[in-house]
Amino acid sequence: MKITPSARVLRMLGEIEFDEWQCVAELVDNAFDDFSEILRSGGEWAAGYNVSVSLPSSANGQLLIADTGQGMTYERLERAVRAGWSGNDMHDKLGLFGMGFNVATARLGKRTRVLTTRPGDTEWIGVEIDLDRIKDDFEATDITEPKSDSAEHGTKIVIDRLNRTRADWLRRNGPALRNTLGSVYSWILAERGFELYVGGARVKPVRPCRWGEDRSVLHNGKERIPAYIPIDEKLEDGLTCGDCGQWQLARGDVCADCGSERLTVRERRIHGWLGIQRYLHKTEYGIDFLRNGRKILRWDKQLFTWHNPDGVVGNEDPEYPVDLAHQGGRIIGEIHLDHVPVTYQKDAFEYADRSWRSAVELLRGVAPLQPKRAEALQYPENESPLALLFKGFRRNDAGLRYLVPGDGSKPIHEETRRWGLKFQKGDSGFETDERWWRQVLEHEELKSKGKEAKTAASVPSQPDERAVMDALGLPSDAPASGATQPNGPATVGATASSTDMKGVKDTVETRSERLARYENASTPHAYLSRPFGHPALGYLNVETRLLTGGERLLDDAGQAVPILLDQRAGTDLTALVDPDHEVFQRFGADYADLLLVELAAVLKVRARSNWSPSRLLAALRAESLKDSALDGTTVGAEARDLLAEVRRRLVGELDLTGKSGTAFDHLTPEEVTATEESMIASGRVGQVGRLGQDGGFVSYTPALALVRLVEAMPEAFLDGRVFRGPYGSVTSKSAKSLSLARVTGYLADVATIGTFASEATALQLQRARLSVTLLADELAGEE
Repeated sequence: MKITPSARVLRMLGEIEFDEWQCVAELVDNAFDDFSEILRSGGEWAAGYNVSVSLPSSANGQLLIADTGQGMTYERLERAVRAGWSGNDMHDKLGLFGMGFNVATARLGKRTRVLTTRPGDTEWIGVEIDLDRIKDDFEATDITEPKSDSAEHGTKIVIDRLNRTRADWLRRNGPALRNTLGSVYSWILAERGFELYVGGARVKPVRPCRWGEDRSVLHNGKERIPAYIPIDEKLEDGLTCGDCGQWQLARGDVCADCGSERLTVRERRIHGWLGIQRYLHKTEYGIDFLRNGRKILRWDKQLFTWHNPDGVVGNEDPEYPVDLAHQGGRIIGEIHLDHVPVTYQKDAFEYADRSWRSAVELLRGVAPLQPKRAEALQYPENESPLALLFKGFRRNDAGLRYLVPGDGSKPIHEETRRWGLKFQKGDSGFETDERWWRQVLEHEELKSKGKEAKTAASVPSQPDERAVMDALGLPSDAPASGATQPNGPATVGATASSTDMKGVKDTVETRSERLARYENASTPHAYLSRPFGHPALGYLNVETRLLTGGERLLDDAGQAVPILLDQRAGTDLTALVDPDHEVFQRFGADYADLLLVELAAVLKVRARSNWSPSRLLAALRAESLKDSALDGTTVGAEARDLLAEVRRRLVGELDLTGKSGTAFDHLTPEEVTATEESMIASGRVGQVGRLGQDGGFVSYTPALALVRLVEAMPEAFLDGRVFRGPYGSVTSKSAKSLSLARVTGYLADVATIGTFASEATALQLQRARLSVTLLADELAGEE
């Protein structure tokens, strides 16, 4: 069999790098193309659409890819294995390029055997490509194998004499390969019903864990923004060449690139969706772009960066995420671009192609995503789908405003990421977004209860009747005048009869009834419902529930307690919490701290541990509540991210109002020098001579200088401009000072910790983290 490559391919083969998973995917692509051809023909296929990848068991083993497709004739097989054959459909199929097979197999091993058969054929026919034996005539050996059942059909590829490094990777990384292919082919596996097996285990599609189509947020109290936006834009049909695959810029009878007359009218369509993930992640966010069902780009983030058409290359500014950027993002999507050409490695689109540029403009628009920045640069408001999601979900504050689960005081990002893993594993309790939604509502309820408690604490309570009676010289157990007894009018000195006491005794509530009543009058606390424990002590599966309705939590002795444990079978346990207990309301104790005390006692007994109480508590917190760790690196990063957002807003406001020169004049000579040095170190040498002409200098001033700028120009930054606090609308001088002090106090804390986090004590870090939260709340909403 002749497999002569063209000169074009010979120049290309040495430049193409394929990872191990890409090599396997190239061979799977061909099988899926065959299945898709069967589906388009409309015929039935009783054998099913199955591809099996058998991994090598050793460095001397083999890789086998087998499918249940139609099989091929000798002539089609010859074309399929010939490097440089361009007869493959470059628009409807995954196997876009004829040399993909050769590159993939050559990188995996020295010898490849391809065998194929069709229903009714009497034998398997094939070819053996041995790279060590092929001579200058490029002739490969024809092979055949007997066929036990004439109805058998499909194609199998066997690669041996494997590259030792790649064989070792394949042997050791079956789960990783399944996960990658499950992501790359997720749409095909889920929507077309094709089945893919790797190492004997079925590849499951990696599904997007997004909020439901009925979820939304209310932006600035008036605009409803959905968490899921469907995309379906039909573009004008275009002409393509059947030989070179190029789209034609103008109508004509021959291809403008290769002169072929095989021109076809084809559909151009951008479809899919953009949405919000149910959890925040540092890397797993962004948009998946697909071509013919296969993901070309995964978690792609390039649409989150605005490329200034008037700027120079490298002058691109990331716009999302901007608030606490080190935490990651939530915007995701799945966009199909079947008409946009891709690179030979299928890991990128041809970004210079006008089809790609049109898709980008449709999805994210031409203006910056940030409204005030767009206004400052004199762009109209960006109304693209991505800009809409950015406007509604750009921040990650807990609650309904941004659709983020919380624990009443802060987001629970670590916990929701753990729920996301359960979603991918198919846990039925996490299939829909209901668990996330309940925690958003619970956060709002706990936050509201906390505000009510603070209000109640600041208002005098009801008079202490016993103290009043003592002051009047009356018996402390005497009822007040006019008081009504449970069974009738008030009677001084009345006592219950023995019959009444017997009835009370007969209806005493059992412990199980009391615990059941508590549970019925409580709601789950998702953040503290998790496994607690330590490898040296064992683990408990804890469900934590908060009492509602104001009922007191009593132990078996009838004493009020903040937390009560109900141990179930095995390691299951329910922890009941009374949020109205004075240790929480008056002393500000944390639910988690007291829960750890109770659990430590249980684990100490179960493990018969001789650890001290403090060692137990420290070990439990470090193992089970890792996300609550307080360290300078984390808090410092949070502070610097928030400062970056404050700087961005200050720059936008100064450019918008033309007050940049006034603001620059407030800098001290030392601050000007520090600003110039920072700009030079950042490569902004050309902007040093323009200091004060625009607000850009604010991005490079020392952090504490920002505090003085706000103090010096409060009317420029408050009243909903950068910060929500009122200033110009307030007539009282003391009220103005108080409103300004709130902002500058938090800003000073954040600026200090952002600069000196590594030297901060634990108390300073606690204060700074609280100031980060409070300052973020002071930021004005962007229209």
